[in-house]
Amino acid sequence: MIQLFDTPITDLETEIVGPMRAPLQMLASQTYDGHASIHDDNTAQKLGFKGGTIEGPTHFSQFDPLAVHLFGEAWFETGCISVQYRNPVFEGENVQAVASKPQDGARRSEIRMEREDGAAILQGTLSIGPDHPPSALDQRLPSLRPLENPLILADIKVGMRTPRRRIEMDFDQNMGALYPFSLREKLERITENSPIYAKGAGRWRAPIIPFEMLSVLFCYTNSDDTFPVKGPVVGLFADQEIRLLDGPVFVGQPYDIEREVIALSGSRRTESMWVRSTLFQAGKDKPAASMLLNLANLKESYAGYQDQQS
Repeated sequence: MIQLFDTPITDLETEIVGPMRAPLQMLASQTYDGHASIHDDNTAQKLGFKGGTIEGPTHFSQFDPLAVHLFGEAWFETGCISVQYRNPVFEGENVQAVASKPQDGARRSEIRMEREDGAAILQGTLSIGPDHPPSALDQRLPSLRPLENPLILADIKVGMRTPRRRIEMDFDQNMGALYPFSLREKLERITENSPIYAKGAGRWRAPIIPFEMLSVLFCYTNSDDTFPVKGPVVGLFADQEIRLLDGPVFVGQPYDIEREVIALSGSRRTESMWVRSTLFQAGKDKPAASMLLNLANLKESYAGYQDQQS
């Protein structure tokens, strides 16, 4: 097997552990719906955070070397990372990825990420297909708290879909207002780099899009096909799963994407819309990958929320 990563991995009795890393913030200038996001310092501080948060899927890169250690090259063909985000990370903080060792040929690992002070950042699962075992979010969906008396999501219905659109990701393509940087710029800052991202290697003759950047690709057309969410409102990623079905997903290759609302849920602070995005080989009906995303809209960021609920 080719050497995909040079990341040092500590092998413990029941777990493997990656090194402490300090991921970098690349979304300070992100905008959506014409306003700043939770990754902007001023916006985040108004909502009670100490500063702009680092986007959750940035942490996926720290799990890639662990997944390859456990499952080999199949990780980039049928791998699935499925997580619930627990606490934000801010630039300058160190975090560490941990994965359990699957037992008796199992194709699933329990994972977590911890900050240097022990705070839980995320928890979930890694797994591989082609017949994927139940993921963390597969198990979480049936227990969601129903969304009652929605305001921000009052016009959203489960089953809403977007039309298919053609997308791709090239090295020097700026990914728009949601992701104002290119893949090449990301690879200069990614916590765990690999030769397969820059030029491909082994049986993959073309460069592969990292799991972290698959999230960017899946969100690329969000502003073209918006669901009727009332705003302006600030949202954050609360749960996320990226699953490869017929991977890898390659740089510079065209794909088609469609999105569907599959669930709505609520909490004391949020109204959540769960969207499954599916990526297809261009012009074909066989899915290449999917993403399940819980976009949690913060009630306190919507002007007059409490007044309109009373």
